[in-house]
Amino acid sequence: MPENREDDHRRMDFNKQVIEEFRANGGRVGGPFEGGRLLLLTTTGARSGAPHTTPLGYLPDGVGRVLVIASAGGSPKHPAWFRNLVANPRVTVESGAFAYEADAVVLEGDERDRAFARAAESDPGWAEYEARSGRTLPVVALVQTTEGPPPGPERPGDMLVAVHDAFRDELRRIRAEVAASGPGLGAQLRVNCLVLCQGLGNHHAGEDLMLFPGVERDRPELAPALARMREEHEGIKAIVDRLRALLAAAAPDRAALAADVDRLTADLEAHLDREEDVLVPVLNAAAR
Repeated sequence: MPENREDDHRRMDFNKQVIEEFRANGGRVGGPFEGGRLLLLTTTGARSGAPHTTPLGYLPDGVGRVLVIASAGGSPKHPAWFRNLVANPRVTVESGAFAYEADAVVLEGDERDRAFARAAESDPGWAEYEARSGRTLPVVALVQTTEGPPPGPERPGDMLVAVHDAFRDELRRIRAEVAASGPGLGAQLRVNCLVLCQGLGNHHAGEDLMLFPGVERDRPELAPALARMREEHEGIKAIVDRLRALLAAAAPDRAALAADVDRLTADLEAHLDREEDVLVPVLNAAAR
């Protein structure tokens, strides 16, 4: 068997193991991807029309939008998944416990260059891949086709836990990024923090306006617990507002940012735990 075909088989076997581990563990995997941002991208074969799933690292780029880079490990050729999505831009993205359809948009010009510069600033490996490949690495935005949380677990209580777990995971990553950022603050870290802030704001607004009133109507004895949760939303919003203000500064105070991220982590994790204790049994029982 030629060496390049052996390499292809090894890569396929490795990808299969990662995909199985990802799906079995709600998006968590070990090995080289442990602790990183990972998604599964399913494209439609440009020639075969068959679905192909590939594990990829990604960069947050706004609510409902993430970026992937067609590095192929520094190969001189574009990866198959990139050729597929150019031919068929509608793709499926799996992120943690969620799966959703997205439109793949290949970034061009200044937009591509700014996005790639952010990626290379946060991880110099991207620039190394580009230098090794001898090509300009394409940057692709995967844009969710519907608004709101993507489809996840069927029972509403389990869905709430999945959303919370996504916030927990993102906070862990951001804390690690802040700790490793040194005296400066990278452009991609700013984006990551702002995406988290926006996501939390949207989630809590949805709970206050839609979820909590329905629970109060059906379970009036839970009104005091829900009132406490609303108060906690306001406290978390105050921390998020400080984070936004810090990130808007030309030279953010990294120590102040780290302190607020730590405070947000502690307050939010305690809030999420309390919310799950109260709401998950109620929501899942109502869905029977």
